[in-house]
Amino acid sequence: MKTDSYSERMAQLTEAGVRVDSPEAMISLGRDVAAGLHAGSVLALQGGLGAGKTHFTKGIAEGLVEGLVEGLNCSLEVTSPTFTLVHEYQGGRLPLYHFDFYRMDSEDEVLRIAWDEYLDEDGVVVVEWPDKFPGLIPAGATWLSFDHDDGARIVKLLHS
Repeated sequence: MKTDSYSERMAQLTEAGVRVDSPEAMISLGRDVAAGLHAGSVLALQGGLGAGKTHFTKGIAEGLVEGLVEGLNCSLEVTSPTFTLVHEYQGGRLPLYHFDFYRMDSEDEVLRIAWDEYLDEDGVVVVEWPDKFPGLIPAGATWLSFDHDDGARIVKLLHS
C-alpha cells in the first residue's frame, strides 16, 4: 500500500486542493486515494458534468486491483453508472460499488436499489451527485468537490 502517496494526496486535498490537468492525472489521483481506503469507506463525489468524477473513480478501481494483476496488462473499463445507477467492480483487494444519483428522483428510489445493503458490504462505495440526497450519505463519508478551472479540474476535500 502506498500510504505515503495517500497521506500526501489527502494533505493536498485539505489545503488548497489539487489541480488536475488531464484525465490521466485524475486517474492517478484516484489511485493514490485508493491506497488508504478500507472496507466500509464511502466517498461522496460532488461536482458538475465533466468535472472528472468518473476518471477519479477509474483510478480508485485501478488502485484497488493494483498488485493483483501485475504483468497481465489488465485495464479496467470503468464508466459512469448514470443509466444503470450502480456498477460493481469485484476482484480487487476490496469490491467497489459505484453509484450515480444524477437521474434519481427520490430517496425512496435510491433505497429501492439496495443502497443500505451496499453500505453494509465489506467494500468501498463511491457515489456521484451525493448532494441530491445528502441525508442518505453516512456520517464519516469523505466528501470531495470537483470543479472546472480554466480547462483543468480542482479537487478538494470538503469534509470527512
